[in-house]
Amino acid sequence: MAVTIKDVARLAEVSISTVSRVINDSKPVSPEARRRVLAAIDELGYQPNEVARSLVTKKSNIVGIIVDDIGSSYVAQIIRGVEEVGRMYNYDILLLSSYSDKEAEIRFVQLLMQKQVAGILIVSEILNPEVLAHLNMSKIPFVYLNKYYNVLESPTVKINNLDASEKVMKYLIDEGHRKIAYVTQEKDIDLTIEKHKILGYSTFMNQIGEKKNIFEVDGHGINDGYALGERILDKLIKEEITAIFCCEDEIAIGLINYLYDNNIKVPDDISVIGYGDISQASVYRPKLTTIKEPYYDIGAVAIRRILKVLKGEKLEDQAIELPVQLMVRDSSSGPKK
Repeated sequence: MAVTIKDVARLAEVSISTVSRVINDSKPVSPEARRRVLAAIDELGYQPNEVARSLVTKKSNIVGIIVDDIGSSYVAQIIRGVEEVGRMYNYDILLLSSYSDKEAEIRFVQLLMQKQVAGILIVSEILNPEVLAHLNMSKIPFVYLNKYYNVLESPTVKINNLDASEKVMKYLIDEGHRKIAYVTQEKDIDLTIEKHKILGYSTFMNQIGEKKNIFEVDGHGINDGYALGERILDKLIKEEITAIFCCEDEIAIGLINYLYDNNIKVPDDISVIGYGDISQASVYRPKLTTIKEPYYDIGAVAIRRILKVLKGEKLEDQAIELPVQLMVRDSSSGPKK
């Protein structure tokens, strides 16, 4: 039978309210009474009911995380960052997956509010203004991370996508490439981070006076990248493209697989650059040259931001920007002479 607060009070020879005060550190208790209560808790192995405790104190040591898909490689890295930092400060994680369902995101936010979590972190791939409205109206500190859509006027952690795109283009041009293509997402360009990445690509193509070749893909997976290869191969050959900059690692990996199946060698015949540095990027052969999105650091910084708000620290910037790094690996080189 589980040990109850009544058992602790009986052994310590104090009232239940005194035990509660010691556990919640809510009101003064005499040193002797505190000593007896703590000794009783230790002897009985009593574990306070955190749900009941949060109802009394109006706070908990739980941070709720709503993710798009727990099976995603980048999501797992973000969660690890959140969990490891949270553990350092004695915060537990309550994890929920929405699978890009807008109603599920809203329902989970409401559920976490009911459970009086200390903070909320959302990792999303969709645009859901109603969720942001709920979070902004609440008094619960939160951070909103979105892999694709620009997050305006909400606490977030991100990288500078324009800077990242420019790093890729400068690298390719310095390597001798001039016929460069960019692969972007098909939907909502003006609302997503793709707007900044395309700007970086276009600026450099204009500087070298070369034609822009922008291909669109509807999807985020390796299979989508493979299918894209079938659609654009003829144009790649016709335009004499020597390098392809892809908006996501998965697209780049799928495209490399298609090129390999059609006897086009990477990087000997064409260089392929990704974006994200997911775990597969350094596993597939050739290892993918890509922009590193520091997902672990994003998660760690996100929960640190929440903890700072809980401590009453004033934060001037809504968005925290992390450094950009280009990982040069085996899928890119100078163009064949």
